[in-house]
Amino acid sequence: MPDAPGTDTLKSTDALPRVVRACGAYLWDAAGKQYIDGSGGPAVYCLGHAHPEVNRAICDQLEAIAHGYRYNFTTDALEELTAIIRARVGGTLSEMVYVTGGSEAVESCLKIALQYQTAIGQKSRRVFISRERSWHGNTLGALGLSGFAERTAAYEGAFIPSVKIPPANAYRPLPGATAETAGAAAAAELEAAILRVGPEKVAAFVFEPVVGAAGGCVPAPPGYAKAVREICTRHGVLVIADEVMCGAGRCGTWRALEHDGVEPDIMAVAKGLAGGYQPLGAAICTTAVWEAIRAADGAFGTGHTFTGHTAACAAGVAVQRIVEREGLVDRVAANGPRLMGWLAEALAGVEAIGDIRGRGHFIALELVADRATKAPFDRDRRLFMKIRAQAMANGLICYPVGGNVDGHSGDIVIFAPPYNATDDELAEIVDKGATSVRQVLAAEGLA
Repeated sequence: MPDAPGTDTLKSTDALPRVVRACGAYLWDAAGKQYIDGSGGPAVYCLGHAHPEVNRAICDQLEAIAHGYRYNFTTDALEELTAIIRARVGGTLSEMVYVTGGSEAVESCLKIALQYQTAIGQKSRRVFISRERSWHGNTLGALGLSGFAERTAAYEGAFIPSVKIPPANAYRPLPGATAETAGAAAAAELEAAILRVGPEKVAAFVFEPVVGAAGGCVPAPPGYAKAVREICTRHGVLVIADEVMCGAGRCGTWRALEHDGVEPDIMAVAKGLAGGYQPLGAAICTTAVWEAIRAADGAFGTGHTFTGHTAACAAGVAVQRIVEREGLVDRVAANGPRLMGWLAEALAGVEAIGDIRGRGHFIALELVADRATKAPFDRDRRLFMKIRAQAMANGLICYPVGGNVDGHSGDIVIFAPPYNATDDELAEIVDKGATSVRQVLAAEGLA
């Protein structure tokens, strides 16, 4: 029996260095080697490391009270963060449940959707629709939504009902579609799936506005998100936006879907919310969804021991204050085209670079064996793993992932630097990233 598809994706380099300290965009291991964090870990560290203002806010909160249990007390940190999030997301997205990470945020979104459908008398709606080449998290519910074979294969058969439809990717459009019609073709697949399952059975459609690890910073094609919104509204299907990786300013708007002019019914946010200083995420829903739940049940049914953890909320408040005060979301938006241009220049003449894409500080390279056909390299080469190892040797942390084409083949490299990275730091990331790619391709005889 062959190995599970792409299981090496789950592994790090063979011998992990021991990290001992970090400051800003840099980390140092026990041997004194310096690394620049070109991916914010897994697109988490939006303010880099050891920001003194964030650290002080957490310490101050710990000295007062670490955790006021949400079902006994509210806290200043929780209420202030709630006000900040409401202002950032805008529109009618107003109510939220706090959790400790992205997987829990997505899981809570699913539970809110089911609770809402039950509250309005539509308990037959138990099925979720999601996409291939998507990643929604490591809980069983989130895994079941994910179209990421190398991370889900071991758990197949234990998931809640989920129907997978093809990805929406302008670089790799559906058969018969072009880059210009990719959005319309992918949206048509969604409506066909709703009709095939039966609208009365579908609770929600879940998608990443900019696909992260499973696809490599793939933005929604033009018109796709608006078409999705219209289709789902017409059929009574909720729209859930998974913005765990692409949200909280990572793509140059605080809500990633804001770029597409669309408001979801429910959304998940996590990584950049507290920037990795404390584990924090949230599931956020519209007033309409909340009012239906409140009228039927009085409260959200989902929640955990650490829901609204006080020190975590204090970290989120501090991070979001800095992001707002320093205009970092606007900076990220302006830097997106610059980063893509710098990468294109640094990799000029490298035939293996098929696509450079993304938004803001969420940019990916896709490597291909043939630019004309977009055929990926043989999976057995594991180029993404070799690039990760070479980048670490060169003092760069990036985020390569394999299997982005079909779950088996495909090599991508993601860059997700801190929002406050200087131009010199961004240039260093680009230079070391391009050098690492060139070195691996040369070593493989592919240059």
